[in-house]
Amino acid sequence: MNETNSYCKALGIRVPRLETAMKAPDANYYSLLIVALLERGEPITLEEAATRFEEAGVAPFGRALASLKHCQPGRPPIYRDANLYALDPHDQEADLWAFRLRLRPPKSAPRVARPDPRPLPSPDAPLSVANLDEAWHEGVPGTWSAQRIAVCVLDAHGAAMQPADVVAFVGARSRWSQLSTDSARYWHRNAAIRALGDGSWALEPEHAAIRSARQAVRERIVVARRWTHMRPDPAVMEANRKRLEKEREANAERLAGMRRVIVHAFPARKPEAIVLVDVDRREITSFVGEEIAAARRKILDYDIIAAVDVRALLRGLDLEPGERRLAELGPPQKTKQLNRQGRTLKITVALLARGSCGISRPFADDKVLRGYVNRGESSKLRRRLETDAKSLFAVYQYGRLHGAVRLCWHSIDEMIPAPWVHRDEPTLHDLMQRAHPFGHPLEVVVGNAPEWAEPWSRVRRAYVVKDGWWLWLVDEQGREIDEDDVQMARLARLDGEDT
Repeated sequence: MNETNSYCKALGIRVPRLETAMKAPDANYYSLLIVALLERGEPITLEEAATRFEEAGVAPFGRALASLKHCQPGRPPIYRDANLYALDPHDQEADLWAFRLRLRPPKSAPRVARPDPRPLPSPDAPLSVANLDEAWHEGVPGTWSAQRIAVCVLDAHGAAMQPADVVAFVGARSRWSQLSTDSARYWHRNAAIRALGDGSWALEPEHAAIRSARQAVRERIVVARRWTHMRPDPAVMEANRKRLEKEREANAERLAGMRRVIVHAFPARKPEAIVLVDVDRREITSFVGEEIAAARRKILDYDIIAAVDVRALLRGLDLEPGERRLAELGPPQKTKQLNRQGRTLKITVALLARGSCGISRPFADDKVLRGYVNRGESSKLRRRLETDAKSLFAVYQYGRLHGAVRLCWHSIDEMIPAPWVHRDEPTLHDLMQRAHPFGHPLEVVVGNAPEWAEPWSRVRRAYVVKDGWWLWLVDEQGREIDEDDVQMARLARLDGEDT
């Protein structure tokens, strides 16, 4: 069974039919291409997809092919490998598209049937405090007069009340209302409320305003109940949140346990030298010439294979990844427009390495490496490729820490999402959220990429500060630390804790 069908089977996704999917109101050429790939269960060319579209009645071949070329067909979860397009079953976007295409049910639990509400209040019977609590759950309507509000409160209590008590009752249920202790000064002589000798307020029996106020409360409750039934049950939402958080933590733990390797080769299409970086162990091994056969076997020992243009590299090594996850370390964004005149900046891995990790010369020139190969200088070739692999490792780790890589060029300083980081994997922000409630300090490495041999040699202590929704880091002197400059981070070990 191929990779895509294994993905469908593992997640319980049924294999769709293009004829059915094309009838969806939100169907477009990109989503239909995903359906065609799931239906076929293997990579296809755009010409093959256009032929299938014509068979299903989506569009004639020529128009379908032109539309497929213009819909950015190589964006996740679809990837392009030479002339073939295929689904990456491990890409987090694939699961979202399966939901959008109605191939799997929502992960949130269905709404629970709520008990029937109490009977609505009658305009012919006094209100109750429970009626007002329900009607004013979102506050007192701003269109209600001060007299109507006071009538509701007095009617619900069935007795005269001091003005301050009436205002306090309303204030406990609404942040704002027109009612105040001086409101009686502006009521007419035939108002529904009269002031008694002790200054308290009492209702005038049988006044028309009383029935009108009861009817307004009734209508308010009807609206409130209608919205309540349209909203998810808070208890269900909280249960879903806890369940999804638990699933995320479990997936993050599973991903953390996967063995990862970064592969750097020269030349990339037909390698004559390969460097492997074991991410977890920080071990680096190089293979030149006939040693590459051993590199092929070693690569297959890992669960996640990361490289620039990783699929082409594995094809050059004649390796079939199977169910292993592939992490593309090439620029997640190819270009950036600089001005309205259309001037663009070509984004390269070297540019991201300089911006993210401060490495001035992250990779050697291909001419230099080719010279080492031609002259048989294998030692120099190994050292230079290992240095380049360390730069690639630094970019990979920066992306894992931040969930993005940094693009710095003249006045440009922005973060670009790193596609090799799954949304369930914890980032620096997650670590800060974890540390802040307990006042737990962090240990961070700030500035350029850490030293390879002693990555924590420049460690410093940082504290998490929160203002509203914002979190940021400060050092022991209270000076702010730019999060984008952080290269490594972990919870600090407090005095008395076990190592």
